[in-house]
Amino acid sequence: QVQLVESGGGLVQAGDSLRLSCAASGLTFSMRAMGWFRQAPGKEREFVAAISRSGGSTDYADSVKGRFTISRDNAKNTVYLQMNSLKPEDTAVYSCASKNRNSVYDYWGQGTQVTVSS
Repeated sequence: QVQLVESGGGLVQAGDSLRLSCAASGLTFSMRAMGWFRQAPGKEREFVAAISRSGGSTDYADSVKGRFTISRDNAKNTVYLQMNSLKPEDTAVYSCASKNRNSVYDYWGQGTQVTVSS
């Protein structure tokens, strides 16, 4: 059974930092590209960041470039999202997802809430 479990969310002030973690089990983690997504109340889910299987390639939404960093530790089956200079508009539920060989995100975590106060 595949499980993706996020942690690290919380309530912070604008300008603060948070690091989210996503621990994976039940799949061959090193063979899977991973991504982070977020969904704010009343809005559609949006892409935040992605990382290749080896970690050598990353991609970011324009809204988080230069502030967020995605990384992974294949020995720990974990992907991270370091979020710096947080803004109130970053408030959302953040979820990690695993991408299959057809480039489809087919497994999702339950999400962790990030709330940034002004």
